[in-house]
Amino acid sequence: MSERRSPRRRRFLLCEPRHFDVSYAINPWMHPDEEVDVRRAHRQWEALAAAYRAHGHVVETLPPVPGLPDMVFAANAALVLGGRALGSLFHAAERRDESDHYELWLKEAGVPVRRARAVCEGEGDLVPVGGRVLAGTGFRTTPEAHREAQEHFGVPVVGLRLVNPFFYHLDTALFALDDENVAYYPDAFAPESRAVLERLFPHAVIATLGDALAFGLNSVSDGRHVFIAPGAVALTEELARRGYVPVPVDLSEFRKAGGGIKCCTLEVRA
Repeated sequence: MSERRSPRRRRFLLCEPRHFDVSYAINPWMHPDEEVDVRRAHRQWEALAAAYRAHGHVVETLPPVPGLPDMVFAANAALVLGGRALGSLFHAAERRDESDHYELWLKEAGVPVRRARAVCEGEGDLVPVGGRVLAGTGFRTTPEAHREAQEHFGVPVVGLRLVNPFFYHLDTALFALDDENVAYYPDAFAPESRAVLERLFPHAVIATLGDALAFGLNSVSDGRHVFIAPGAVALTEELARRGYVPVPVDLSEFRKAGGGIKCCTLEVRA
C-alpha cells in the first residue's frame, strides 16, 4: 500500500563535467578505449541540476579542474553532516588532487573540514540514515575511516562489507529513501552485512540485479521524490507502489566511469 511521503529541501553541490573522460581504469566499469561523448554528458548533467531545482532543491556548483576527469563525481569528495565535513583521502592516486578543491569550496561555504587520515571516499561509502551512518568497505573506504567518521560526527557508524567489484562503493548498492528506510541490492554485500541490513531495515526496498546494473541504487531521494536512472524499471515500479515519486534522470554517459546520479551529487547537510 502506498503512503503519502514528505520531501525535505536539500542543498546539493555539483561539479560541471567539462573535463569528464575515461582516461584510466580504477573500477570494472571503466575502459579507457571507450569514447566519451562530453557534450552528451554535459546535457545529462544539466538535466540533473534542472530536476533538482524543479523540485525545490538548492544546487551550487564547483568549477572543474583540467586533468581531474572524475571531479564531476562530487559525492566522493566528503561527507557533510551536522554542518561539518570529513574530507576524502582517495584510494586511487589519480583522484587525490580533487580533495583540495572540494575542501576549499566547503571552507569558503562555512563548513569546517577535517581530511580523513585513512582511505575514505566520502558519500561514496558513507550514507547517513536516521541518526546513524552506514559505511561501506571492501574496495575503497577502509574500516579505519569508519572509526574516524564515528569520532568526527559523534554518531553510530555501521560497517557493511561489499563483495562485488562492480558495486565498489556503497552508493552503487544502497541509498537512503528517508530517515527510516533504504533500498539496496543484497548480493552486493557479504552475508553478515546482509544480515545487519535485514535487522536494521526490515521493510527495505529490495532491488534486482538489473536495477543495480542500471545504477538504480545510485539514486538521490528527498524523502518523496527519488531521482533515479530510467533503466531501473522494477525498482521504479516498487518505489511508486510504496508512495515515492520516481523522477527519471538519464546519466548513462557517466556509467562509462562507474558513476550515476548520486555519484554526481554531494549533499551539504546543515
